[in-house]
Amino acid sequence: MYKNRNLASEHIRNHAPIYLFMIILFFIGIIFGAVIVNSMNFVQKQDLFFYLDQFFGQLLEGTTVDKQEMLKSTFFYHVNYLLLLFVLGLSIIGLPIIWILLFVKGVVVGFSVGFFVNQLGWKGLVFATASIAPQNLLVIPVYLIAGSLAMIFSLHLLRKLVSRKLQKPILPPFVRYSSLFVLLITIIGLASLIETFLSNQAMQIVIQWIYD
Repeated sequence: MYKNRNLASEHIRNHAPIYLFMIILFFIGIIFGAVIVNSMNFVQKQDLFFYLDQFFGQLLEGTTVDKQEMLKSTFFYHVNYLLLLFVLGLSIIGLPIIWILLFVKGVVVGFSVGFFVNQLGWKGLVFATASIAPQNLLVIPVYLIAGSLAMIFSLHLLRKLVSRKLQKPILPPFVRYSSLFVLLITIIGLASLIETFLSNQAMQIVIQWIYD
């Protein structure tokens, strides 16, 4: 375990600029998402809030949600996203798409939170905290790590391509790369459980509180 901890620390030190770049890219996406909310006109906001209000109404009416189906849908959505990052990391030309995917994820988070706060004020912040924050405490770090690992492996392939001096076999790095993604998928499974059974319940409680 101590050896693994040292390897992880060394890996982070060696690739700190890449992890920092991904974090900054993600936060730029969040800011961009919030800016989009502020740039929407009144009619656009009202149209979007109309559908959100209908969703709230269905929950208040006691519309049942199939938790098993929701868990499956949530888990496979995240897994597909991770697998896409994994595959993109296996190709040099996939590098810009990795950046776009992380940026878009930030935009979605920023837009969602920004819209709730814009329409519901501090109650929207409470709603976002209850419905978005719990699972994203795991999902966001997993996506950032997955995107960084994909970028690292893609750059490793690029260095091997442009330098004939790098004759080390590609299999060991690929095995490590694949193993880390399996670990990330496991963590995503936990995040999906939180989203299905904790965030969904917390969201319903907050909606009832908002409409009381």
